Amino acid sequence: MSTIRPHKRAGYWYLIRRVPTAVSHLDKRGIVRASTHIPIADDPRGVRAARVVAKLNADLEAYWRALVAGEGAEARQRYDDARRLARALGFDYATASDLAGRDLGEILRRIEALVRRDIVDSQPEVAAVLGGVEKPTFRLSELFEEYEALNKATLAKMSPDQVRRWRNPKLRAIKNLMQVIGNKPIDQITRNDALDFREWWQERVVSEGLEIETANKDIGHLSKMLRTVDRAHRLGLSPVFGSLRLEGGEDGQRVAYLPEFVQNEILKDGRFDEINPEARRVMFLMIETGLRPIEAVNLTRETIFLDVPIPYVSVKPVGRVLKTKHSERDIPLVGVSLMAMREQPDGFPRYRDKSSNLSADINKALATRGLRPIEGQSLYSFRHTFEDRLIAQNAPDKVVASLMGHKWQRPKYGLGPSLAQKREWLLKIAFRPPSRV
Repeated sequence: MSTIRPHKRAGYWYLIRRVPTAVSHLDKRGIVRASTHIPIADDPRGVRAARVVAKLNADLEAYWRALVAGEGAEARQRYDDARRLARALGFDYATASDLAGRDLGEILRRIEALVRRDIVDSQPEVAAVLGGVEKPTFRLSELFEEYEALNKATLAKMSPDQVRRWRNPKLRAIKNLMQVIGNKPIDQITRNDALDFREWWQERVVSEGLEIETANKDIGHLSKMLRTVDRAHRLGLSPVFGSLRLEGGEDGQRVAYLPEFVQNEILKDGRFDEINPEARRVMFLMIETGLRPIEAVNLTRETIFLDVPIPYVSVKPVGRVLKTKHSERDIPLVGVSLMAMREQPDGFPRYRDKSSNLSADINKALATRGLRPIEGQSLYSFRHTFEDRLIAQNAPDKVVASLMGHKWQRPKYGLGPSLAQKREWLLKIAFRPPSRV
C-alpha cells in the first residue's frame, strides 16, 4: 500500500481518503476528510503533518477492520441461530442453494411445517427452515481469533506463559500459509493449496536446513484449527490438510545422561557455582525427582513440604494446566534435591511460569562447560536419566509411573504407592550430593 500523504485544504493539512469498496456498504461517507489541525503556514513542507496523517490513517483502517469484523460476527451469529432454530423445528439446516439440489418432496415438507405451525410470516423461522441465511465466511486472518474463542474454557485454566506457548505456533502456521496462498476465505482453501504449502515447506527444509517436524507441526495446527471451526459452525469444510505430513521427521527425543557422568561431572563440587542459584538448584531438584522443568519452576510454598517426616513436593494444577491428568503427583525429596529445596522453600520466583528461560540458562551453562557431549543432551535429559536409574534398580512399573507422572496401563486400584514406598526407591538410586548447592 502506498504512503498516504497530507492534503492541503482551507489552510490546514488533512487526511483525505476514499472509502474502499469492500467497506462502502458499512461506511457511507464516500470520502473521508480528517483535519490534522496543523496550519500549512506552520508546517509548509508537511513534515509534522505527515506523522499525524499516518496516525489518522492507521486509526481509520482499524475502524474499517472493526466494521468488517463486526459484520462478520453478526453474520456468524445469524447463521448459528438459524441452524439451531431449524433443528428445534425438526430439520437440519441447509442453505437455499443446498435445498435447491434436494428432492422436491423435502422442500414441500418444510413449507408444510411452516404452514402447520402458522409461522409462514415469521422471518426467523422461514429463514431457518428454507435456508435464508448463508454460511458465514472466515478469512485465514480471522481463523485464529475464532479458534481461540472456541477454546476459551481451556485457556482460562492456563498460566500466561502456557497461553503464549499455545498461541505462538498456531499464529506462525497461519502466517506461513498466508505467505503461500494469501488471505483466502477458509471455505475456499483447496487440496491444491494444501499441497502447495507442503511443497513450500519441503523446499525450506532442503534449502534452509529446517526440521521436518517444524513443517509437520504447522500442518497439524492448521488441520486442527480448521476442523474445530468447521465443527463449531457446521461449515462443511473438506479435510484438505489430511495425510500431508512430511516423512522422515524425528520426534526430538532427548538423550539421557549416563548416571556416572551425572555423579562425576554434573554434581562435582563447585561446577555450577558461577551461575545463578535458582537455576542451579532447579537442576539439582530435577536430578533426584525427574520433574519436568515446567513442573519444577512452578512449585510454591503451598506445594513444597519440608517440615514433615518425609519431605516432598506436590505437582498440582495451580494457576496452570498440567501436561496430563497423570502428572499430578507427590514426590519425596532425597539427597541433592532435598538440599536444593531447603535453600528454596518458596520455590523459584525468578523462573516461575518461565520454564523456557530456565532451560535456556541451564543448557547454556552445560554447553559452556562441555557438559553436553552427546547431541540431544539437555536439561530435560535428567528426567530420562532419572527414569533409567529406576528401571536399572527393577523398580515396579507402577512406582516408576507414579514418580514420572505417566499413565499406569493397568486398571487403577487403591491409592497407589505411598510416599514412604516412593522414598525407598529414591534412596536406592540417590547420588552422592555435592558439599553445597
